[in-house]
Amino acid sequence: MLGKALFLDRDGTLIVGHHFLSDPGQVELLSGVRETLHRCMAEGFRLFLFTNQSAVGRGMFSLETVDRCNARMVELLNLPEPGFTEICVAPESPSMPVVYRKPSPRFIHEMMEKYSLDPAETWMIGDMPSDVAAGLNAGVHSVLLSQQPATDESAGVWCCRDLREFYARLLTRAPV
Repeated sequence: MLGKALFLDRDGTLIVGHHFLSDPGQVELLSGVRETLHRCMAEGFRLFLFTNQSAVGRGMFSLETVDRCNARMVELLNLPEPGFTEICVAPESPSMPVVYRKPSPRFIHEMMEKYSLDPAETWMIGDMPSDVAAGLNAGVHSVLLSQQPATDESAGVWCCRDLREFYARLLTRAPV
């Protein structure tokens, strides 16, 4: 049986977005994220963190700095084991050749193969067009988190205010 998964952007999706976050003390979960991720795991979803961190490629700070911020987020989430199945930090700046930087679907494709994930039960969730494009490029469902009202979901992208609204729609499988 194929598995189901959520690929989650970090800044603006799980935590308050700060421009080039480098201080673990500034990591703050968005409202409802902890509870929603716990519920998703209870429903059998694997969680994958997929974050662009171009400040590393720009030489502003190191991968270790990103890892410390991620560790603080994981601590605040207090997820049951295994928590995030895998974490992908894409350190490329926009001027560098793309390896994992979204909208590249490479990380999603690799994890789908490695963990036998079902594309029909796999979602890429984020607050930026590059997050949505990564999901679409990978052939999985995409969700754009935005406080702006959804005007067009015709491209097969769910538009939700936050992770809680996504989860509520997921449970009812409200059509796009």
